[in-house]
This record gives sequence, structure tokens and C-alpha cells, in this order.
Amino acid sequence: SETLFESELFGHERGAFTGAIATKKGRFELAQGGTIFLDEVGELALTLQPKLLRVLEQRESERVGGITSHPLDIRVVAATNRDLAEDIRSGKFREDLYHRLNVISLFSPPLRDRKEDIPVLAHYFLQRCAERCKRHVVGLSSEVEELILQYSWPGNVRELANAMERAVVLGVSDLVLPEDLPESLLESAPRDSNTRYHMSVGQAKEEAILDAYAQGGGDYKQAAKILGLHPNYLLRLVRNMGLRDKINKLNNGGGAGR
Repeated sequence: SETLFESELFGHERGAFTGAIATKKGRFELAQGGTIFLDEVGELALTLQPKLLRVLEQRESERVGGITSHPLDIRVVAATNRDLAEDIRSGKFREDLYHRLNVISLFSPPLRDRKEDIPVLAHYFLQRCAERCKRHVVGLSSEVEELILQYSWPGNVRELANAMERAVVLGVSDLVLPEDLPESLLESAPRDSNTRYHMSVGQAKEEAILDAYAQGGGDYKQAAKILGLHPNYLLRLVRNMGLRDKINKLNNGGGAGR
């Protein structure tokens, strides 16, 4: 809540509100002589924005329920993913606070605008998660390298990290395969960018899966055994490759694709 957030930033005196059983220093006081980082500053409530402005202007803070100002010698770094200029126009952010924060501005471009970083970051997150999960993963397949470079990554680095974690958790091979990636990433791949080689590989996979289902009498567990795959992995392949209808048709609508 705003009240507790104010107490967290500025601290409070004993008895300032219900539950304030002792005096507490705020984050600004604790940062004395150093740096305080305010992440997502664009989400700060309008009622708290003038109080932050006062800290920046006067270099002092006052605890909730207190009457004494505490001088501050701190550096303030703030970050946001919001368009603060637009928030100012809509009345969600104070213009004077924006200009007071915007002494030195650093812009971090989205991942889609620095594609050369994508493979490097992907390998880093992949190895970090593999070590944590105690799985042996050597890298990305060429198909995956192509897919992650084509994707726009609306969730930026966090989305890339999550995609690599998913690949480690769900994958069964030493290389990350397209089937290990999130569906949103696979669905965004431009159909006309597939090379002849990739199309041939995809067709061979499809034929192998359909043949295994036929041999296994429509049982996905038997089909997985024939293919030498984990049943859950086969089900993901079927879903990602859009083979449910073909499998159901193959087995006269028996629902073999689950």
C-alpha cells in the first residue's frame, strides 16, 4: 500500500501508525554515502511523487510521523519501462519530478534492436539454467538459432531467459530443438523463411511421427517408445507441429493425439 511504501522509503517513528512498534530508518537513510536504485519509478503513486521530489531538491528526508529532517548524501538512480513523457501528458507523472530525475539519461534499446546480443545472452542463460538443473546441454540447434534471431522478443531479456529455462526443463537432448521453445515463439516464425533443408527435416519428422502412431495403434505411449522419445516430449512435438488432426484422422477420430 502507499502508506507502507512511504514508510519503506522514508522510514517511520515509533507510534506513527498501527504496528509501528519501533523507529525504522527508510531506504534513503540506509543509502547514506552511497547509491539508491529506484526501479520502475514510473509506477510511483502520485501522492508519493512530491515527497520524492522534495528529497531530490532538498537532499533531506523526514520519517513518517517525525518532525526532524535527516540530511542525505546519496546518489539516486531510477529506471522505468514506461513512456514518462506520455504519462506527464495524461497526468500520471509529475513533470517537475521527471526533469529532476532526468539529469543524465541512459536508454537501453530493446532486444530486437540488438540482435547480435541474442545468441550470446541465450547461451549464457542456457548454461546457467543447465548448471542449476544439473542437465547436460551443449547449445542451440541451427534451427533454434535462426528462430531466436527472427523473433521480436516483446518481453526482452526476461522473455529470452524464460525461453532458455523452459528449453532446459522440457528438453531431452543435448541441443535445444525448436520443439523445446515456447509456442508463441514458434508461431511467430515467418513461414516463407523456411529453407529447403528445414522444410525437408520438418517433413521427415512428421512422417516419422505419423508412422509411429500407426504402428502403435494410435497409442501415444507406444508411438513414443517406437521413436525412442519420452511420451510427454512426443505430445509436445505433436502440439507444436500441429499434427493432432492428422493423427486423429489417421485413427478414425479416436483422439490419439490427446
